[in-house]
Amino acid sequence: MNILILGSGGRECTFAWKLAQSAKCGALFIAPGNAGTLEYGTNLAINPNDFEQVKKAVLDHNIKMVIVGPEDPLVLGVHDFFLNDSDLKGVPVIGPQKYAAQLEGSKEFAKEFMYRHNIPTAQYKSFTVANLEEGYEFLDSLKPPYVLKADGLAAGKGVLILNDLNEAKKELEEMLAQQKFGAASSKVVIEEFLDGIEMSSFVLTDSENYVILPNAKDYKRIGEGDVGLNTGGMGAISPVPFADEEFLSKVEERVIVPTVEGLKKDNIPYVGFIFIGLIKVNNEPFVIEYNVRMGDPETEVVIPRIESDFVELLSATADKKLDSFNLKVMDKSTTTVMMVSGGYPEAYDKGMEIKGLENVNDSIVFHAGTKLDGTTVKTSGGRVLAVTSYGDDFEKALKQSYQNIEKIHFDKMNFRKDIGFDLK
Repeated sequence: MNILILGSGGRECTFAWKLAQSAKCGALFIAPGNAGTLEYGTNLAINPNDFEQVKKAVLDHNIKMVIVGPEDPLVLGVHDFFLNDSDLKGVPVIGPQKYAAQLEGSKEFAKEFMYRHNIPTAQYKSFTVANLEEGYEFLDSLKPPYVLKADGLAAGKGVLILNDLNEAKKELEEMLAQQKFGAASSKVVIEEFLDGIEMSSFVLTDSENYVILPNAKDYKRIGEGDVGLNTGGMGAISPVPFADEEFLSKVEERVIVPTVEGLKKDNIPYVGFIFIGLIKVNNEPFVIEYNVRMGDPETEVVIPRIESDFVELLSATADKKLDSFNLKVMDKSTTTVMMVSGGYPEAYDKGMEIKGLENVNDSIVFHAGTKLDGTTVKTSGGRVLAVTSYGDDFEKALKQSYQNIEKIHFDKMNFRKDIGFDLK
């Protein structure tokens, strides 16, 4: 079948790599894609949020399945657009409808869902500029650190964790009254801080059944030792060493099952990936957040561990047959290290020539922020490349990734040299 992937990052490059391995994959299209996705399919210069352009591409290229990579098209309702269009309604979309996408699009919606279905999470309250003073009072009632979350989508940067009460109040005022994160922070969720270690669980559901994908742990901060500004992610590891069988059983019983069943009880159809951000507190799982798509860079370590045919897996999802799908996952560890532009996540330059990609051995380079200029690969974003490796354990896999990073160069490139530092 002909398949269309919406998106242009490392996640979509990984999807393309995996789909292209399937005998069931016909022509593969990525919109808009990047320099790396060209190795696996055809890039289409269209905006994934322009649904009329997407429709034209689906009809022009006889697309039989659409996989939505990023959150924006889902929150904007791309799946609903397909269901409501007579020409498109027979084309399956892997990714939830608009109402369900609020699990990521609105922190308040997600929190209310968790409370309604007794899913363990931190205590919280929501505030707007109209009750800013109540927000200050709620902060007074909490112990530091203080967690402030923009309710809407803020490209992974709308969460602040602050130790100083006055600074927390100042940031709350900037988020609500001065729209620090634009419309995303017109409402802010303040929640209690949970002290533990984070990881992510990934589920694929067809609305009735689910399969649990490999788990992962990513590293969000720009600086080594997890300091500095939040990024979209600087690296990831799978599986998570501290997530033993007992803990993962708790995750399934207390989080995954109530989430899937809660969607059914609320009559919310959901076909696609659920990313569950977790924190382990005294060996108990708590949900930090939901995302309604795969994570990035977690995809770059989760998908390479899946041995099953990816087209068959997604077809079973579209056909509501996941209950009979036997997901095969390899025992090996995978790690990925992100190479980013100098200055990221703040201002950075684009258009730097990337050299040495042809010298990489025994690692997979997934492109994120890259473009092809003639025959030259150049940087086009903050996160540029993800170098993924396999190993008998995560330390061996990391060693391989770092060895290959030494062979790649672009001006002002940066990467964290301590991925996995807290797991040793």
